[in-house]
Amino acid sequence: MPVEFIPDDQAARYGRFAADPTPEQLARYFFLNEADLALIAERRRDHNKLGFAIQLCTLRYLGTFLPNPIQVPQVAVRHVAGQLDLPPDVFMRYALREETRYTHRHSITRYLGYQEFDGVQAFRLIRWIYAHLAVSAVRPIVLFDLATAHLIAQKVVLPGVSVLARLIARVRERYTARTFEGLSRRLSAEQRQSLELLLVLPEGKWQTPLEVLRTPPSRVGALSLTQALHRVEQIRTLGIGDLDLSDVPEAKQAVLVRHAQTVRAQLIERLGEERRLATLLVFLQHLERTATDDVLDIFHSLMASLALRGETKRKRERLRSLKDLDQAALLLRDAVQVLLNSEGQDVRQQVLTQVGEMAMREAVRVVDELARPEGETLPEALSGSYTTIRRFQRLLLQTITFTGTPSAKLLLEALAFLKSMDQPGRGKPGWGDAPRSVVPKSWERQIFPARGEFNHQAYTLCVLERLHQALKRREVFVVRSARYGDPRAELLQGEAWLDARADVCRALERELDPAPELSRLRLELDHAYHEVGHHLDTNDALWLTQEAGQTRVHLAAPDALAEPPSLKMLRAETSARLPVIDLAELLMEVHAFTGLADAFVHVADGQARVSNLPLGVCAALLSQACNIGLKAVARPEVQALTLSRLSWIGQNYLRADTLTAANARLVDAQRELPLAQAWGGGEVASADGLRFVVPVRSIHAGWNSKYFGAQRGVTYYNFTSDQFTGFHGIVIPGTLRDSLYLLAGLLEQQTRLDPREIMTDTHGSSDVVFGLFALLGYTFSPRLADLPDQRFWRLDREADYGALNDLSRHTMDGRLIAAHWEDMLRLAGSLKLGKVGATGVMRTLQRGGSLSGLGRAIAEFGRARKTLYLLHYVHDEAYRQRILRQLNRGEQRHSVARAVFYGQKGELRQKYREGMEDQLGALGLVVNAIVLWNTRYMGVVLDELRSTGYSVLESDVTRLTPLLHDHIHMLGKYDFTLPEAVAQGQLRPLRDPASLEDSLAQIP
Repeated sequence: MPVEFIPDDQAARYGRFAADPTPEQLARYFFLNEADLALIAERRRDHNKLGFAIQLCTLRYLGTFLPNPIQVPQVAVRHVAGQLDLPPDVFMRYALREETRYTHRHSITRYLGYQEFDGVQAFRLIRWIYAHLAVSAVRPIVLFDLATAHLIAQKVVLPGVSVLARLIARVRERYTARTFEGLSRRLSAEQRQSLELLLVLPEGKWQTPLEVLRTPPSRVGALSLTQALHRVEQIRTLGIGDLDLSDVPEAKQAVLVRHAQTVRAQLIERLGEERRLATLLVFLQHLERTATDDVLDIFHSLMASLALRGETKRKRERLRSLKDLDQAALLLRDAVQVLLNSEGQDVRQQVLTQVGEMAMREAVRVVDELARPEGETLPEALSGSYTTIRRFQRLLLQTITFTGTPSAKLLLEALAFLKSMDQPGRGKPGWGDAPRSVVPKSWERQIFPARGEFNHQAYTLCVLERLHQALKRREVFVVRSARYGDPRAELLQGEAWLDARADVCRALERELDPAPELSRLRLELDHAYHEVGHHLDTNDALWLTQEAGQTRVHLAAPDALAEPPSLKMLRAETSARLPVIDLAELLMEVHAFTGLADAFVHVADGQARVSNLPLGVCAALLSQACNIGLKAVARPEVQALTLSRLSWIGQNYLRADTLTAANARLVDAQRELPLAQAWGGGEVASADGLRFVVPVRSIHAGWNSKYFGAQRGVTYYNFTSDQFTGFHGIVIPGTLRDSLYLLAGLLEQQTRLDPREIMTDTHGSSDVVFGLFALLGYTFSPRLADLPDQRFWRLDREADYGALNDLSRHTMDGRLIAAHWEDMLRLAGSLKLGKVGATGVMRTLQRGGSLSGLGRAIAEFGRARKTLYLLHYVHDEAYRQRILRQLNRGEQRHSVARAVFYGQKGELRQKYREGMEDQLGALGLVVNAIVLWNTRYMGVVLDELRSTGYSVLESDVTRLTPLLHDHIHMLGKYDFTLPEAVAQGQLRPLRDPASLEDSLAQIP
């Protein structure tokens, strides 16, 4: 591998003084103690004493010696000379004798306990690099920095920059080659041939088999689901799914997957044989899991669509049949009136004579056919969908392997029965052997229409619908699936848990013994109840009522927080002074002081040598964030902005991991600004969803008429810190329950922020969420809209809470918490260490898949934390205001995001999940750039106002917001100048269809 991965500016700073040492650094590294002075005193001449001391301090500070000691900053020379009572000028004479300098260097190295970078130290460093590469896939420039820090920590004199760079490059190249070789050796000759054929373009085709396989489906339907299942089968036919790759770091696999997913098949074909086979092996194992996820996504959408269409048809038919139902009901009414008015014995004969027997029997038949008991309408809505479901049922059950929690045992037996009914040959069971315990009451009328009858079509529909619901609740899991796999299998278990248990308890600040934890929880509840009860008479915003024999809590609507005139004036003065700027210029300026574009690296993990890359990156970002496409920002006369260059940048640089790294730079830069620190310390955050209509066909969009009308859409669930920056975002199909994604946002974010309290609307609230948040050391603070319906819990059944006794009548099961305490810590530790995904765990715990009682125990623990939160919420008005203020910050970010995402009517036109994540990630990044730019300039405005004597109140400063955009030109500028030739009457040149640039320009 080439060693040009180190930029020139970084190479120039390596082992050098990048700037003058600060006073703190001078005091730490350039202070001479008594032992230092005694050693220095052994030198006879003044210049040797000062030079020796300077070299000694330099080694402490830099971890190496300077090639020429006179390159030391003068501030350091004066500081050391002052301690030796020597004139600083004598230091210049020290550079005259090179032999003396090297003699001093050896003495200093021995004195400070350093070792020269020789063959032994190089061997040790190589072993360290190998160990680091075995667990991570960091870029070489990051590894260079880590190796430098490691050598300094081991007191090894740093080698030259080229020596260390070449060593790292050589080790990475060797390790990568060994990794590729080790992976490729696991393949048989037949498997190698199968993988190689994926890159061969068949005659008459325009795509290689690999490109066909890695293209995900985009339509929802029975045919699309069947094709998706065939895609999974084709991948499995390669026979590599069972190969164990657990010893290959996930980060390394992610690099190979990213490369294989992005580049063209021809570029993969040009790789060396070992690397090519290793890349295909890792990628196709990943592709099998994601292709299985695609199947289940289509299945979910198809079942929902069938139910929706069936319900519409049911209502339409219901309206058509109302006339017949009314006539039959009126006839039966007449018969009943005769029955009620008759006094004789032969009432039946009177009814039959007056109404007619045939008419009555027909009326009974019509009522029986058309009238429906109150309850579930889904069975009837799906009744006409058997033909559609039958088209994919057999292939689905044969291709996908289902497992589940104990609560899903009956469903799994029913699925196995349906699968066996499609097996060829004799001996298969009959429909009379179908497991009937799986049938809920709502389906009994459809499946068992009469005594002794069995409708196998309705039974099939019932089992498939229950499978649909069980997959959503995570009661049923899928083997070899990325998002539908069993989270229980990923938990810390056995020896791994025993080894990590002490560290997990220390990190969570929890004890392994549940008794002291429950005692503290009981004391907290007692104190909170007594505190609220003590101030109940003086809390004007809180009152209790008795409704249906139960005590309910009520809070007065909060008063709007008054805005003093000083705040309004400060807000106006600040916004009026912000410079007017184009969004494109804003991005380039943000890059200038944060290095924003430097976070975008090539997908192949190499340093692509192209000119003015930051300009192209910012243009591609703007086109994504504004939803206007590359043609709107392309400039054929600027090499860095040609359409082909921008298209190449979008394909190779803009992706999830680089967007995350760039966003971390902006969040960290905002964190350092004094004004942002006045707004908050980053410990508080809020989460809310931003909805986007997706008008194109996609399996990753869902229905919700409230937000998307008659179309599909997605929710961009984003997290906003109290410093106004968005530190994470998750794309959710449709409008799924937000609480499933709360923990994922906190645990997966990659910034230096560490929010400990998160605020949401009511829909993000549940007992399990409270429990998991508390176990992980987070505080969950939702804004509650249904406070009177909330339950308040207690641990001590005998405690006396006075006026709140009836309110706290519900008692938690402390024994259940104690019995599962270690498992609760094991789950929390698995989440903390990233062993298991938060979203899958939340689904499993909240929907009845209780992990052997663990879910109920966490819910019990969550009830205690939720009660503490509720008591704090009703007692402290300032706390309620703080929650509201933080949620408003999230809403303000949404307003700015809508203003930025103005193109194509604000609709998201991406078919695939990766495209959605990349584009909305770019949107969040640009909004953060606006926040950072505004904050920086607002700080300058406030300093200017203070310097002119303007009274700036700190209480007003804390209520300012950087979420302003009126001074930012989102649309850019229109250019009304003409080229000179066109102005003189000449025509513009026509486009060349054979030109790549002109071909790209024709793409909408």
